[in-house]
Amino acid sequence: MTLKIALAQTNFLVGDIAANVDNIARAAIHARDELGAEMIVFPELTLTGYPAEDLLLRADFITEANNALYQLADRVEGIALIVGFPERDGDKLYNSAAVLHQGAIVACYRKRALPNYGVFDEQRYFTAGNQPCVFEFNGTFIGLTICEDVWRQGIIEDNKEAGAELLLTLNASPFNSGKIHQREAIICSQVKAAKIPLVYVNQVGGQDELIFDGASFVVDADGEVVFRAEEFKEQLSVVEFDGSHPAKSTCAPLYNEISSEYQALVLGIKDYVRKNGFQGAILGLSGGIDSALVLALAVDALGADKVEAVLLPSRYTQDMSNEDAVLEAKALGVHYHTIPIEPAVNAFTGMLSDIFAGTAKDATEENIQARCRGVILMALSNKQGKLLLTTGNKSEMSVGYATLYGDMSGGFAPIKDVPKLLVYRLARYRNTLSQVIPERVIIRPPSAELAPDQVDADSLPPYDVLDPILERYIERDQSADQIIAAGFRREDVARAISLVDRNEYKRRQSPPGIRITSRAFGRDRRYPITSGYRGIKSPG
Repeated sequence: MTLKIALAQTNFLVGDIAANVDNIARAAIHARDELGAEMIVFPELTLTGYPAEDLLLRADFITEANNALYQLADRVEGIALIVGFPERDGDKLYNSAAVLHQGAIVACYRKRALPNYGVFDEQRYFTAGNQPCVFEFNGTFIGLTICEDVWRQGIIEDNKEAGAELLLTLNASPFNSGKIHQREAIICSQVKAAKIPLVYVNQVGGQDELIFDGASFVVDADGEVVFRAEEFKEQLSVVEFDGSHPAKSTCAPLYNEISSEYQALVLGIKDYVRKNGFQGAILGLSGGIDSALVLALAVDALGADKVEAVLLPSRYTQDMSNEDAVLEAKALGVHYHTIPIEPAVNAFTGMLSDIFAGTAKDATEENIQARCRGVILMALSNKQGKLLLTTGNKSEMSVGYATLYGDMSGGFAPIKDVPKLLVYRLARYRNTLSQVIPERVIIRPPSAELAPDQVDADSLPPYDVLDPILERYIERDQSADQIIAAGFRREDVARAISLVDRNEYKRRQSPPGIRITSRAFGRDRRYPITSGYRGIKSPG
C-alpha cells in the first residue's frame, strides 16, 4: 500500500501561536488538496516556535498552546498531522509530538533525549519521556522521535523493537558551518545499523541569533538519502512510500561551506528585521572590509530599497575610504548620506578640555569619535524605524577591539560570529556573484582610522595568527599550553588570551548576532565578567 508523506519545512514565529496554527492548517490543506498527501510532518515544537525559551515557564502560554492543539485537530480533516507542541501533564512539561487525524489526537510522543549543551537548555523546561511511540496508519507502523533522539544510541532501535517500520523525526536543528554534513552522516549511520527508513523534517529560518537551515531529508533502510529539501528555504515536499519503503526523489544539492555561511547570514538579517517589524536597516559605511560585507549581506537580505548607508568621516578618514564606501553604495544601489563627525568631536573635546588639560591623548579621544558615530546612527535608526546593524566581527569582539556605545551601538550584529579571515573569504565569495566590494577594500591593511596612520596590526597580532589562536581558545576550550604546543608563539598566545579574558564585560553588552560557528558568544559561551581566573599565567 502506498503512502504519501508531506515534509513541511517551515519558518514559524516564536510565541505567535495563533499565526502558527493558521500556517499549519494552510500547509496541511495545500498538501492534501494540491499534492495528494495523506500525512504531513512539521518541525519540533511547531505550535510555539523554537526555541521559546522562558515563555515555556508561563502557565498562560502553555495553556494557549495546548488549547490550540485541540482546535487544530478539529480544523483539518482528510490528512494526518504530526505536530510538535509543549505538552503539560500535571506539573510536568514535555517536548512532545502529537498525531492529529479525523478530529482526534490518536498518538502522542514525549521526547526522550533532552539536550543541555551549547545553545540548548531543554532540561531547564522539560521532563524527559521514557517510552517509544508507535502508531498504525494505513497499514504501516510508524514511530515518532524528536531531534536529539536520533543522535543518541538506542532510541531508533527501541522504536524498531516496539514494532516501527518507519520513523518520523521532528527537528529544530540549528545551523553552524558544516553541520548539515555531520547531521546526515550520523543519522544515515544510525538508520543503516537499525535497518529502518527515516523521515527527517527540520525547521528553517532565523530566530534571534540562531539560524535553522532546513535541508530536510528522507533516508531509506540502507542509509541512503533518497530525498533532500533545499537549504535555507521554506519548502513543502511530498515523498511517496510503498509501505515503509521510500521512493527515490529529488535531492537538492548542498551549498559548499562558504556559500552556506553566506546564506545563513542573509537569512538571519532578513528574519530578524521582518519578524521584529523594522522598516529596513541602516549602517555606518566606513570603506573598510567589515562594513562592506555587512552592506552586501543586508541588501541581499532585504533589497536595496530597504537599506541605507551613512558615511561618517573624521579628520583621520583617508580619501580612499570615502571613495570606496561611495563605490560600494552605488554598486549595491542603496541610498547613502555623508555626515562628517568633526563638529561633534570638537564639541565633546571642547567640553572636556579643562578636565583633560595636562593629559596625553590616548584611546579616550579615539573612543569619542566612535561614540559620535554611534549617536548619529542611533538617531537615524530611531527616526526612521530602521534596524541599526553593527559591523564588528568575531575577532574584534573576542579581544575587545571595539568601542562600547560607539561602533558597538546598534540593534543587531550580523558578523559578530564571523572571524576576520572569514570576513575576507565571504567578501571574495560575494564578489563572485557580482562585483560589489572594491578590490582595494579587500587587499588594504584593515584600520579603525581613529588616529594618524593607524592599522589594526598596531594593537593586535596579525589576523592569520590571531584567528587560529582565538578559534582554539574560544571554540575548542584549549589551554594556553595546548595552543603553544600547536606551534604558536607564547607572546602571541598570552596577548590574545589576556585580551579575551578581560573583555567579557564588552561582549555582554553587545547586540545579538548570527551564530555560524560551533561556539558563538552568547548562548554558547557563558563566562563570568568578574573572575580571578586567567587563561595564561604571567611568566615568573
